[in-house]
Amino acid sequence: MCLKCDFTIHAAQHHFGWDNSFTPVLRTEPGRSIAFECNDASAGQLTAASTTADVATLDFSLINPVTGPVFVEGAEPGDILKVSIHGFTPSGFGWTANIPGFGLLAEQFTDPALKLWTYDARTLDPALFSDIARVPLKPFAGTIGVALATPGLHSIVPPRRVGGNMDIRDLAAGTVLYLPVEVPGALFSIGDTHAAQGDGEVCGTAIESPMNLTLTLDLIKQTPLETPRFTTPGPVTRHLDGAGYEVTTGIGPDLMEGAKAAVSRMIDLLCAEHGLSATDAYMLCSVAGDLRISCIVDKPNWLMSFYFPRIVFD
Repeated sequence: MCLKCDFTIHAAQHHFGWDNSFTPVLRTEPGRSIAFECNDASAGQLTAASTTADVATLDFSLINPVTGPVFVEGAEPGDILKVSIHGFTPSGFGWTANIPGFGLLAEQFTDPALKLWTYDARTLDPALFSDIARVPLKPFAGTIGVALATPGLHSIVPPRRVGGNMDIRDLAAGTVLYLPVEVPGALFSIGDTHAAQGDGEVCGTAIESPMNLTLTLDLIKQTPLETPRFTTPGPVTRHLDGAGYEVTTGIGPDLMEGAKAAVSRMIDLLCAEHGLSATDAYMLCSVAGDLRISCIVDKPNWLMSFYFPRIVFD
């Protein structure tokens, strides 16, 4: 899988949630490169043969498996775990779903929906959504983190001060991520790999796709860090910028309501201009569009913007 990696951790070596009592699947010195095999976010419950009916029966106790954990020798509370992400080997299969009760507009989209994707894992050419839309790809890991000091099992779903399900699309090849260490060995895990996602992941899923990845784990000793930070190797939206954007807004005293309004208005625009169903437009927004805070200083109203890349329809 990786000729230059010191270790490989297979997809069967995964867990659900964060718990500092989990037994490490690997103990390694800092500076070693590791290959990880990662399952998709459904842990294989959704496959190329799945139908929309399978979305309604998902077992949420099996959502977002992460491969690991890895014990890094010498890691102590107060250290930083430096994660250098080298690259991804995608599978060519993915899925996007509207899961009832989940997502920014869950009250509006109450029925399950499923989009199955195939894409060229070698070239990463834009993936076909329909005969009028295709999505540029940018593989990354949605869930990446270390164990909490607080004992017990903690849900994998929300992001945390030690990382976790952050769903930041820029945690891609070349990015260096810094995570605060809270327990001896750090207990690092990674998974929830995506072929593409918009900022905000508004319907709750991206192009969820199993894939392999390689990274190096290093330590920065006794340098307290409150929450994750990262450095990118260059521009982060070049794959989407080429044809400009359509942008809708939401304005008001509540950021969440503004976010919902901006996304809803983009869904309306995509339906009107391209003949998409509302559900298809919602899922397309999740995998390709970016939700942004454009103004948060001019009270009493804040402004949210939703950017949708026109390149999807070129």
